[in-house]
Amino acid sequence: MRSSVVAIVGRPNVGKSTIFNRLVGERISIVEDIPGVTRDRIYAEAEWLNTTFRLIDTGGIEIGDEPLLIQMRAQAEVAIREADVIIFLANGREGITAADEEVAKILYKSNKPIVLAVNKVDNPEMREQIYEFYALGFGEPHPISGTHGLGLGDLLDSVVNLFPERENEPVDEDVIHFSLIGRPNVGKSSLVNSILNEERVIVSDIAGTTRDAIDTNFSKDNRDFIIIDTAGMRKRGKIYETTEKYSILRALKAIERSDVVLTLIDAEEGIIEQDKKIAGYAHEAGKAVVIVVNKWDTIEQHDQAIKEFEDNVRAHFQFLDYAPIVYLSAKTKKRIHTLLPKVVQASENHTKRVETNILNDVIMDALAINPAPSKHGKKLKVLYATQVAVKPPTFVVFVNDPELMHFSYERFLENQIREAFGFEGTPIKIYARKRS
Repeated sequence: MRSSVVAIVGRPNVGKSTIFNRLVGERISIVEDIPGVTRDRIYAEAEWLNTTFRLIDTGGIEIGDEPLLIQMRAQAEVAIREADVIIFLANGREGITAADEEVAKILYKSNKPIVLAVNKVDNPEMREQIYEFYALGFGEPHPISGTHGLGLGDLLDSVVNLFPERENEPVDEDVIHFSLIGRPNVGKSSLVNSILNEERVIVSDIAGTTRDAIDTNFSKDNRDFIIIDTAGMRKRGKIYETTEKYSILRALKAIERSDVVLTLIDAEEGIIEQDKKIAGYAHEAGKAVVIVVNKWDTIEQHDQAIKEFEDNVRAHFQFLDYAPIVYLSAKTKKRIHTLLPKVVQASENHTKRVETNILNDVIMDALAINPAPSKHGKKLKVLYATQVAVKPPTFVVFVNDPELMHFSYERFLENQIREAFGFEGTPIKIYARKRS
């Protein structure tokens, strides 16, 4: 069941990033009293009354040097597209401005639930100033203070009550769901076409020509797959040239529904920082991952080509050391046949279960090879382990004191488990617990 999405929309300098940080419980967006300063992550998981949702700070969606009104319109359009509920944020100290009215005009047409919040209402005396905001036409305004955290509980109550009812999608465990993620123009749509061996989605050399995620069912070698193409959004002139974060929002949705995530890299352009950020979302979500190096036909082919590129990939993607790397060309279909077997392998490992007695044989052998460490004169004792979940495979190691389990020893145990049981293509999680 996918998370509901909440977007914070408003003109510059009304405190969108401050509210965003308050609601997610940590300082993620950069906050400074200068319009347009937000430069960091614009989405995060938030929770209220046991309800988890994804929050978007549209202030972080930058539109280059475009005029302010065009920027606001583009940011609001992103929110309207992606959000289930929109928080329309205004500034209580300044009253209704012409820019507020422009944002309101855009939101009127959204057909999305709107919750009006008036920020910077820092004391009870200021509450009388919020009544003019009824004129915006979105019902009762919620007085809040991002700086002091006032009124946010009532605001979230209203937001959560507007979430649509979600039903779990029927999942066929025999069907492998996989998605393609990567920065614009790495060849996601072309790879979809090569896999399907037919032109089912638009292919273009212009970055960002695919408007929405596309699900396609297909079968290969008696296996059923659903491929989710997340190429991003349709480009509309210059306005969206710098809104790469928009495509990340789509990628997050696709990752959520995937068993295996293909992280695409452009062999010709090489690895950039955004590639690592995008791949990190799949890793953090606990999904199986296959790294796909596309446009391999553009690289000078020599005996050491793959090894040199792999060394570079491993150096940049140390957190994905479990992920296999496939080198191919979506355009020429060179080595395309090597991809799906890795997808199948990663999916099978993602759901693999290990019998407890066999797992503990491996753990005991690991302890013999490398005895558990001591800390402050107290020695870690590993008693036994068991697997408690799949997708990803998750293990609980029962010990005398979890505080004694150093991350380096946890990593050692992970390596021993991988060596014994494989798990190529999937992260695994290990938790230390005190035996009750």
